[in-house]
Amino acid sequence: MELTLYGRPNPRQAEFFASTAAHTAYGGARGGGKSWAMRRKLVLLCLGYKGLNCLLLRRTLPELRENHVIPLLKELGDAAAYNATERVFRFPNGSRLKLGYCDGANDVYQYQGQEYDVIGMEEATHFTEEQMRFLTTCNRTTRKDFKPRMYYTCNPGNVGHGWVKRLFIDRRMEDGERAEDYAFIPASIYDNEILLSANPEYLRALESLPEDMRRAHLYGDWDAMAGQYFREFSRQRHVIAPFELPRWWRRFRSMDWGYNDPCCVLWHAVDGDGRVYTYRELYVRQQRADQVAQSIIKLSGDEEISYTVASPDMWQKRGAILKGDGFEGESLAELFARGGVPLASADNARIAGWQRVRGYMADGADGKPMWQAFDCCENLIRTLPMLMYSPHNREDAADGEDHAPEALRYGLMSRPNKSSIKELPKRRAYDPLGSTRPAKSFMNQ
Repeated sequence: MELTLYGRPNPRQAEFFASTAAHTAYGGARGGGKSWAMRRKLVLLCLGYKGLNCLLLRRTLPELRENHVIPLLKELGDAAAYNATERVFRFPNGSRLKLGYCDGANDVYQYQGQEYDVIGMEEATHFTEEQMRFLTTCNRTTRKDFKPRMYYTCNPGNVGHGWVKRLFIDRRMEDGERAEDYAFIPASIYDNEILLSANPEYLRALESLPEDMRRAHLYGDWDAMAGQYFREFSRQRHVIAPFELPRWWRRFRSMDWGYNDPCCVLWHAVDGDGRVYTYRELYVRQQRADQVAQSIIKLSGDEEISYTVASPDMWQKRGAILKGDGFEGESLAELFARGGVPLASADNARIAGWQRVRGYMADGADGKPMWQAFDCCENLIRTLPMLMYSPHNREDAADGEDHAPEALRYGLMSRPNKSSIKELPKRRAYDPLGSTRPAKSFMNQ
């Protein structure tokens, strides 16, 4: 059996190899030897444990082929048999290394019902948080000699920047997540002596990048986002503390529907100058239309809501929700109307919509932005600055955790009118004759 190791790990790579945390991320800057480290880690695990089942993923098939299939064929030699149809390397001890990709947002569901002791997500920031969350459901085992684990390599930027930064850099855990399960091993080109020696021009190329790209790619700075779609966004200017909204301000809602993906509902108010304040959000997963409608009604209380806009695809017939009980064939819009929340179809033009958002982020005549959000709208504030440029259309934003930004776009595309103080009802003067003659109004005296 011939196995070509192709070099020894540098200290950072060795630290990555030694990690047994449930989730280990490696990288940050470019040139840190991420792809080699990921391949070698999974191969060593396959060799070290009998019958281990591993999955190695890239976002696209061409990336998978160039970064892993071709190198592994060269490195493994006859140490593992490769089935090109299944894209699986099988080792003599019964371990297997499957190579896969998730080009489209729903490609991740091809792994539904499968079990993998180890999952490696190469260039993890190219994956959405929803894809990552689904893959964690496949990371399980019945073995007693091995705990399931996931490995990630990553650079700042792209659609997964937000969730990678939250978990591994900011270490801001949500329900069910434990900080001790997440380890981050930073690495840069300066740790990769082989690359520095063989290709010093690459270092000079990184050093000559524009400042934000240099901070991200050379130093692994997760606060410098090359490719950020809304560079206009500023927490200092666009996020404000809640205040009591005047009752005469027009209020409306906007919604981006999701079931497995998050469903986001935003509440907005418009002042007398046309400035829009987003003052409340509802951000939920795996809730039915009637449950979301109930939450909307409860949160709105006695507020007077002018309208609620939602994506036009909510008027498509989705099939039976409660088949046989009168719900068969109803659209989501009909289900919301049945639940007491009638919807209006939003203008879904993406490019024009994002430009509308940019326009509202700009300053008005008084020097303040024409759109601001209350700081309680946590998911909108978190995900809006994480939107990246689409690799296919530089005028558009890339897919990602864009549910709250989509809801904001629908709301601002509804062309909310300036609010005006409503005329108070005329008070009637006391008239001892009662209803026998018209009473004069104080307003007219």
